[in-house]
Amino acid sequence: MTVATPNNSFTVTLQDLIEYPSSGILSKVLFKDNNTQYSLFCLAAGAEIDEHTSTRNAVITVIEGKGNLELEGKDLVLAPGVFVFMPANAPHALQARENLAFVLTLSEQVRKRLSEKSS
Repeated sequence: MTVATPNNSFTVTLQDLIEYPSSGILSKVLFKDNNTQYSLFCLAAGAEIDEHTSTRNAVITVIEGKGNLELEGKDLVLAPGVFVFMPANAPHALQARENLAFVLTLSEQVRKRLSEKSS
């Protein structure tokens, strides 16, 4: 799949890109620039991602399937339409209870609030 660059627009139907592996995880980068990356993750039923952290803020947007996300010690159910924000450095792990597809967005951590900007 070709990664779009910041200079061109594009559209895709996510369901057309979903491909479940027979086991494990398949990921496809949809778009990437210097600040943000959007990837489609397709996990086979039973696949797991061990606990880890990221130095970037992350968002999971579930497209189809079901799973569990352990985020900072809380167990969250993943199902179609669920949107989860994970701040940078938050410990998390994931398990697919059935085939599971989601978009993972990674973005740079905001260093200052807009109200803290200097003039």
